[in-house]
Amino acid sequence: MISPKSFLYEAKDGIASITLNRPERLNALTFEVYRELTDTFAQLRSEKSVRVVVITGAGRAFCSGGDVRDIIGELQGQDAEGLLDFTRMTCELVRNIRACPQPVIASLNGTTAGAGACIALASDFRFASTDARIAFLFVKVGLSGADMGAAFLLPRLVGLTRAAELLYTGDFITAEEAHRIGLYNRVVASEELKTETDKFARRLARGPAFALSMTKEMLNREMNVSFDTALEWEAQAQATCMQHPDYREAYEAFMEKREPQFKKVMSGE
Repeated sequence: MISPKSFLYEAKDGIASITLNRPERLNALTFEVYRELTDTFAQLRSEKSVRVVVITGAGRAFCSGGDVRDIIGELQGQDAEGLLDFTRMTCELVRNIRACPQPVIASLNGTTAGAGACIALASDFRFASTDARIAFLFVKVGLSGADMGAAFLLPRLVGLTRAAELLYTGDFITAEEAHRIGLYNRVVASEELKTETDKFARRLARGPAFALSMTKEMLNREMNVSFDTALEWEAQAQATCMQHPDYREAYEAFMEKREPQFKKVMSGE
């Protein structure tokens, strides 16, 4: 059972909701939050009744990155081995978000910075309020802009030149600009964000969960392979989906002129 202590978690009607809940600190991450988020996304792989995951923040920020006192201050006294243990743990969080078979929607309710920007980047979709400015601000604190997969994922969304500008400068850009360059999927007024996010999450939750998880797997696997390899993998993936009950259900629903009723669990059985 998923029951974190450092943030809010709820699963209902096939949708798991994660809410970062340190609004007084702009939902800055602590060691505990990092670890529990990492473990939660790992556990979600076996939560077959969960079809979609939404992550958001309480208050006026999505996530402002690592907590200055609780993480950055604590790391000042660490040796090289301890620092590497920490950075590998932050990367494990991103790896687990990408490996999570369910679609992950980052609902960006406000400021999104540093590690928070990387969590959003690792998600499959980014729905944002007009207040959700974003920055990969690592260089501004003397760190590499290449952190938590940013140098791998960001160019694939916005192109190499634009990614380099964002990672080299660490500057904030507005939600509108993030949408214009393809980083955000959708930008809406603050009061409409939850409604728009929920509507999209419910749409995905009604869909064929097995096919969606296969699509995510293929998107991940095909990032660094040849075209011929990608074609073969897609042929195998599609043949596998054709053996799933959802494929027959979609056909029968079409023939009977009704909405399909796909399986309610993430399973290939």
